[in-house]
Amino acid sequence: MPVGYAKARNIVFPRSTSWPHCLVMKILTHISRFLLGLIFLIFGLNGFLHFIPMPPPSGVAGQFIGALFVSKHLLVVSALQVISGALLLINRYVPLALTILAPIIVNILLYHVLMNPTGLGLAFFVTVLCGIVFASVRLAFAGIFEARVETKTSEVRRQARVISPA
Repeated sequence: MPVGYAKARNIVFPRSTSWPHCLVMKILTHISRFLLGLIFLIFGLNGFLHFIPMPPPSGVAGQFIGALFVSKHLLVVSALQVISGALLLINRYVPLALTILAPIIVNILLYHVLMNPTGLGLAFFVTVLCGIVFASVRLAFAGIFEARVETKTSEVRRQARVISPA
Protein backbone atom coordinates (compact mmCIF):
# COMPACT_ATOMS: atom_id res chain seq x y z
CA MET A 1 0.00 0.00 0.00
CA PRO A 2 1.50 3.38 -0.98
CA VAL A 3 2.40 5.68 1.91
CA GLY A 4 0.31 8.54 0.53
CA TYR A 5 -2.76 6.32 0.45
CA ALA A 6 -2.33 5.36 4.09
CA LYS A 7 -1.99 9.01 5.12
CA ALA A 8 -5.02 10.03 3.05
CA ARG A 9 -7.16 7.35 4.73
CA ASN A 10 -5.78 8.10 8.21
CA ILE A 11 -4.73 4.48 8.58
CA VAL A 12 -2.35 3.89 11.45
CA PHE A 13 0.00 0.96 11.22
CA PRO A 14 1.27 0.06 14.69
CA ARG A 15 4.95 -0.67 14.88
CA SER A 16 6.03 -3.91 16.46
CA THR A 17 7.72 -3.40 19.78
CA SER A 18 9.86 -6.48 19.29
CA TRP A 19 11.13 -6.13 15.73
CA PRO A 20 14.49 -7.78 16.51
CA HIS A 21 12.58 -10.84 17.73
CA CYS A 22 10.60 -10.99 14.47
CA LEU A 23 13.77 -10.63 12.44
CA VAL A 24 15.53 -13.39 14.38
CA MET A 25 12.56 -15.73 13.95
CA LYS A 26 12.39 -14.98 10.23
CA ILE A 27 16.09 -15.75 9.80
CA LEU A 28 15.77 -18.90 11.95
CA THR A 29 12.81 -20.06 9.85
CA HIS A 30 14.67 -19.51 6.57
CA ILE A 31 17.78 -21.31 7.81
CA SER A 32 15.69 -24.20 9.19
CA ARG A 33 13.74 -24.56 5.95
CA PHE A 34 16.94 -24.48 3.91
CA LEU A 35 18.72 -27.04 6.12
CA LEU A 36 15.70 -29.35 6.20
CA GLY A 37 15.37 -29.18 2.42
CA LEU A 38 19.08 -29.75 1.91
CA ILE A 39 19.19 -32.73 4.29
CA PHE A 40 16.26 -34.46 2.63
CA LEU A 41 17.42 -33.65 -0.89
CA ILE A 42 20.89 -35.08 -0.23
CA PHE A 43 19.72 -38.19 1.64
CA GLY A 44 16.90 -38.73 -0.87
CA LEU A 45 19.35 -38.58 -3.77
CA ASN A 46 21.63 -40.94 -1.85
CA GLY A 47 18.80 -43.49 -1.98
CA PHE A 48 19.17 -43.53 -5.76
CA LEU A 49 22.83 -42.74 -6.40
CA HIS A 50 24.53 -44.23 -3.27
CA PHE A 51 27.24 -41.54 -3.08
CA ILE A 52 27.40 -41.61 0.75
CA PRO A 53 28.84 -44.98 1.78
CA MET A 54 27.01 -46.42 4.76
CA PRO A 55 27.74 -49.80 6.31
CA PRO A 56 24.67 -52.00 6.64
CA PRO A 57 23.30 -52.05 10.19
CA SER A 58 23.29 -55.28 12.12
CA GLY A 59 20.57 -57.10 14.03
CA VAL A 60 16.92 -56.13 13.78
CA ALA A 61 17.79 -52.80 12.15
CA GLY A 62 19.63 -54.62 9.34
CA GLN A 63 16.69 -56.96 8.77
CA PHE A 64 14.31 -54.01 8.68
CA ILE A 65 16.40 -52.03 6.17
CA GLY A 66 16.91 -55.21 4.12
CA ALA A 67 13.17 -55.78 3.90
CA LEU A 68 12.60 -52.15 2.86
CA PHE A 69 15.33 -52.41 0.23
CA VAL A 70 14.13 -55.70 -1.27
CA SER A 71 10.51 -54.51 -1.48
CA LYS A 72 11.58 -51.24 -3.23
CA HIS A 73 9.96 -49.29 -0.39
CA LEU A 74 13.15 -47.26 0.05
CA LEU A 75 12.93 -46.02 -3.54
CA VAL A 76 9.48 -44.57 -2.92
CA VAL A 77 10.62 -42.96 0.33
CA SER A 78 13.73 -41.57 -1.39
CA ALA A 79 11.61 -40.08 -4.18
CA LEU A 80 9.32 -38.42 -1.63
CA GLN A 81 12.36 -37.06 0.19
CA VAL A 82 13.80 -35.60 -3.02
CA ILE A 83 10.49 -33.98 -3.98
CA SER A 84 9.89 -32.55 -0.53
CA GLY A 85 13.47 -31.37 -0.14
CA ALA A 86 13.32 -29.57 -3.49
CA LEU A 87 10.01 -27.94 -2.54
CA LEU A 88 11.51 -26.70 0.72
CA LEU A 89 14.62 -25.37 -1.03
CA ILE A 90 12.66 -23.39 -3.62
CA ASN A 91 10.17 -22.24 -0.95
CA ARG A 92 7.11 -23.44 -2.83
CA TYR A 93 4.31 -25.58 -1.40
CA VAL A 94 6.03 -25.70 2.00
CA PRO A 95 2.91 -27.04 3.81
CA LEU A 96 2.65 -29.85 1.24
CA ALA A 97 6.34 -30.68 1.68
CA LEU A 98 5.90 -30.80 5.47
CA THR A 99 2.83 -32.99 5.09
CA ILE A 100 4.85 -35.45 3.01
CA LEU A 101 7.89 -35.31 5.30
CA ALA A 102 6.11 -35.58 8.66
CA PRO A 103 5.42 -39.36 8.51
CA ILE A 104 8.91 -39.95 7.10
CA ILE A 105 10.44 -38.02 10.01
CA VAL A 106 8.33 -39.97 12.50
CA ASN A 107 9.53 -43.25 10.97
CA ILE A 108 13.16 -42.08 11.00
CA LEU A 109 12.82 -41.07 14.63
CA LEU A 110 11.17 -44.36 15.62
CA TYR A 111 13.78 -46.36 13.70
CA HIS A 112 16.62 -44.68 15.57
CA VAL A 113 14.92 -44.78 18.97
CA LEU A 114 13.87 -48.44 18.76
CA MET A 115 16.44 -50.16 16.55
CA ASN A 116 19.58 -48.16 15.79
CA PRO A 117 20.39 -45.36 18.27
CA THR A 118 23.60 -44.30 16.48
CA GLY A 119 21.85 -41.69 14.29
CA LEU A 120 19.54 -40.38 16.99
CA GLY A 121 21.19 -36.94 17.11
CA LEU A 122 20.49 -36.19 13.46
CA ALA A 123 16.96 -37.55 13.82
CA PHE A 124 16.26 -35.16 16.71
CA PHE A 125 17.88 -32.28 14.79
CA VAL A 126 15.64 -32.93 11.77
CA THR A 127 12.60 -33.13 14.07
CA VAL A 128 13.43 -29.74 15.59
CA LEU A 129 13.95 -28.21 12.14
CA CYS A 130 10.60 -29.58 11.00
CA GLY A 131 8.94 -28.14 14.11
CA ILE A 132 10.40 -24.69 13.43
CA VAL A 133 9.29 -24.71 9.80
CA PHE A 134 5.87 -26.05 10.81
CA ALA A 135 5.47 -23.22 13.32
CA SER A 136 6.15 -20.68 10.58
CA VAL A 137 3.36 -22.07 8.33
CA ARG A 138 0.98 -23.25 11.07
CA LEU A 139 -1.89 -21.19 9.67
CA ALA A 140 -1.96 -23.48 6.63
CA PHE A 141 -2.79 -26.36 8.99
CA ALA A 142 -5.44 -24.51 11.04
CA GLY A 143 -8.33 -26.56 9.63
CA ILE A 144 -6.77 -29.84 10.70
CA PHE A 145 -6.94 -28.93 14.37
CA GLU A 146 -10.65 -28.05 14.47
CA ALA A 147 -12.54 -30.26 16.91
CA ARG A 148 -15.87 -30.00 15.14
CA VAL A 149 -16.56 -29.11 11.53
CA GLU A 150 -19.89 -27.91 10.22
CA THR A 151 -20.98 -29.80 7.13
CA LYS A 152 -23.34 -28.48 4.53
CA THR A 153 -26.51 -30.44 3.97
CA SER A 154 -28.13 -30.88 0.60
CA GLU A 155 -30.71 -28.16 1.44
CA VAL A 156 -27.99 -25.58 1.96
CA ARG A 157 -26.25 -26.65 -1.23
CA ARG A 158 -29.44 -26.29 -3.25
CA GLN A 159 -29.98 -22.80 -1.87
CA ALA A 160 -26.39 -21.82 -2.58
CA ARG A 161 -26.59 -22.72 -6.28
CA VAL A 162 -26.56 -19.92 -8.77
CA ILE A 163 -29.49 -20.21 -11.16
CA SER A 164 -28.97 -18.59 -14.53
CA PRO A 165 -31.89 -16.46 -15.78
CA ALA A 166 -32.37 -18.24 -19.08
